[in-house]
Amino acid sequence: MKNFCNRREFLREVSSGVCALSLSSGFTTIENLLNAGPAYGAEPPLKEVMFYKKLEDLRIECEICPRACKIADRERGYCGNKENRRGTYYTLVYAQACAVHNDPIEKKPLFHYLPGTNALSIAAAGCNFECKFCQNWQIAQFRPEQVDSYPLTPEQIVKMTKDQGSPTIAYTYSEPVVFYEYMYDTARLGRYQGVGSVMISNGYIKEEPLVELCKYLTAVKVDLKAFTEKFYRETCSGELKPVLDTLERLRKIGIWFEIVVLIVPTLNDSEKEIREMSRWIREKLGGNVPVHFTRFHPMYKIKNLPPTPVSTLERARKIAQEAGIHYVYIGNVPGHEGEHTYCPSCKKIVIKRTGFFILENHVKGGKCSFCNHPIPGVWEKPQAIQDRK
Repeated sequence: MKNFCNRREFLREVSSGVCALSLSSGFTTIENLLNAGPAYGAEPPLKEVMFYKKLEDLRIECEICPRACKIADRERGYCGNKENRRGTYYTLVYAQACAVHNDPIEKKPLFHYLPGTNALSIAAAGCNFECKFCQNWQIAQFRPEQVDSYPLTPEQIVKMTKDQGSPTIAYTYSEPVVFYEYMYDTARLGRYQGVGSVMISNGYIKEEPLVELCKYLTAVKVDLKAFTEKFYRETCSGELKPVLDTLERLRKIGIWFEIVVLIVPTLNDSEKEIREMSRWIREKLGGNVPVHFTRFHPMYKIKNLPPTPVSTLERARKIAQEAGIHYVYIGNVPGHEGEHTYCPSCKKIVIKRTGFFILENHVKGGKCSFCNHPIPGVWEKPQAIQDRK
């Protein structure tokens, strides 16, 4: 299932109310953006990249993600959406949204963050990985010139979110790390206006930009692709170690985060790997971080493998629970008991889900309403936007 609409799909679905964001009069609406259409051939607003250093001969080195691309004049880095122009590094996707939706927060998935609420979800083109199973490859694996994008400023996004009655903005679908400046300015403005921001990311980001960004984020979801360098190198064109570093930094920062592991048959589904991953999570991050094992479906460049057997996900869940992780979920299997949140003390269901919908919520004041055991998470909006000490 795609998580975004292209121009034609947006126009069709706006008329049926599927993707439309019904906004107050006098403000830019999604319909107006679509009717105006993408600005083909127009130069996007240039914004200087926040983290890079200048080298000799007009070259620069990007300092946002661990790739640390060294880029000559008039060239771009791996992500393809930033360009060196005479020794100054610019993002080409600032205020250029290629996807806008109002999604359930459970779709991200974030299960311990304001359950039952929506998040205004935005994306810009590009990624610093190339996962062969990429779900949103039509925007993540293309350059900005190849994707329909619509002008949408941070100010408009924050107002749109508030007009929709959503407590949160989600930076998602592609890889938010590569549209860092757009995300940073929007999250910063949103926080000042009482709107939360969550980053849905592969976690491939350097320490300094992560720490600075987390001043304004209210939660993070990290896709832990696997627990071997081989998988990261061959299937994602990336590295495992920097992602593990990010997870440890998130814990140190004190921001709420959850982990998703897409289980791909024969590639990252061995019991040994799941056991090693689970032990690392328990030892380095603690037993309260939610871990979602989600079902793979053939996609992008991996179409020769079958969907993940549900039994494989159930086995992974059991291994993680045995390792001491309290909140382990099964994703992409609507109706499965592994979608629910269980109290570690009394074992009762405290949040009952089916798909992206909340059926019952028995978390009151951050505690199980049956036995008063603390359930970690972000359960109320004031808690989301409060300052972290």
